[in-house]
Amino acid sequence: MTLYNLLNEGSSTLQQAGDTDAENDAKLLLLNAFDLNLVHFLMDRLRPLSETDVAVQEQIQNYRAMVAKRASRVPLQQILGSQEFMGLEFYVNEHVLIPRQDTETLVELVLQEQQGPEKKLLDLCTGSGCIAISLAVKGGYRSVTATDLSEEALKVAERNAKTHQKKIIFRQGDLFSALPRTEAGTFDIITSNPPYIPTAVIATLEPEVREHEPMMALDGTEDGLRFYRQIAQEAGTWLKPGGAIYLEIGYDQGEAVSGLLREAGFDKVRVVKDLPGKDRVVCGVWPG
Repeated sequence: MTLYNLLNEGSSTLQQAGDTDAENDAKLLLLNAFDLNLVHFLMDRLRPLSETDVAVQEQIQNYRAMVAKRASRVPLQQILGSQEFMGLEFYVNEHVLIPRQDTETLVELVLQEQQGPEKKLLDLCTGSGCIAISLAVKGGYRSVTATDLSEEALKVAERNAKTHQKKIIFRQGDLFSALPRTEAGTFDIITSNPPYIPTAVIATLEPEVREHEPMMALDGTEDGLRFYRQIAQEAGTWLKPGGAIYLEIGYDQGEAVSGLLREAGFDKVRVVKDLPGKDRVVCGVWPG
């Protein structure tokens, strides 16, 4: 048995299970199980693995166990326990939405438009903390607060903040209800990637998403807009005059969410597209 044999074995198993990126997933799991980088794998891939070394046999068993998990459509990121976002590594598990490249559009937009170490930022539905922590690392804001309804999600976000050595104020609760009233009117920036998938659509998603990512981070109720309505109605209370809001949206929600912000009194409402050209962020300014 060699590493190359194991790679082919894992790739075949994942391919049969319907994994559309079977070879790459098998390789990443193999590198993780044997604590190798790609260079060492290429150097050692044809060398026979010891049949008597207990540690090597445990590595083989661990690899096969991870392949079996992936074959049951557990997301690769949950098996490996990490996902890269904005060039940073984030710990993830089954309690948080896996950070996606789509969301980098929101973070990059905030970094472009909201400069200044004196600014105070609020991130709602923080999940893994990828938005709040990335902005804290790269934006250098005076203060970053992040809220989530899930206690387990906040544990993940706190772990990520500690890893990146950033002080984030974490508060548990439903959107703005997590905040003390003394903070009303004090935020310069509000960001959020709230649950926005209509309930009926969730059943059509890939098994990795519908069966293994937290439903409370996905389900935007019947029309997918429940959280946007609440955020739009209440955000002005928490923003300073001239403060800005940035909301990630589904590709077909630009018009609806823009309308909610305008109805709530926001100015300069616009939709920003992601790299593939799909509507991805709605933003606006609270008048002042």
